[in-house]
Amino acid sequence: MRHHNHNRKFGRVRKQRTALLEGLARSLVLHGRIQTTEAKAKELRPFVEKLVTKAKSDSVATRRLVSARLGGAPKATKKLVETIAPQYAKRPGGYTRITKLPVRKSDASPMAVIEFV
Repeated sequence: MRHHNHNRKFGRVRKQRTALLEGLARSLVLHGRIQTTEAKAKELRPFVEKLVTKAKSDSVATRRLVSARLGGAPKATKKLVETIAPQYAKRPGGYTRITKLPVRKSDASPMAVIEFV
């Protein structure tokens, strides 16, 4: 049964989906905004927001957890914990914004930009 399991599959197996989300999250943390498909942006939002909430309490355990979720990227982990999370210390949530763009010409996929607020 799939009760309460409303994740998008993107035509990939589980390992590929997690690798995709890790890569998108890593890019978002390092660059601040990325352009991707609307479906990927909507799946990425809760993934990144949970990481930012965890990173607010800076400790060794949270650094290790964030690093694991970002695929072991030390630069992204450091930037998230030391730069991004302190900016949202007083904010209870809603760290990202999704802005819709026109469809992609090649395959008419709905595109979007996801960025930190």
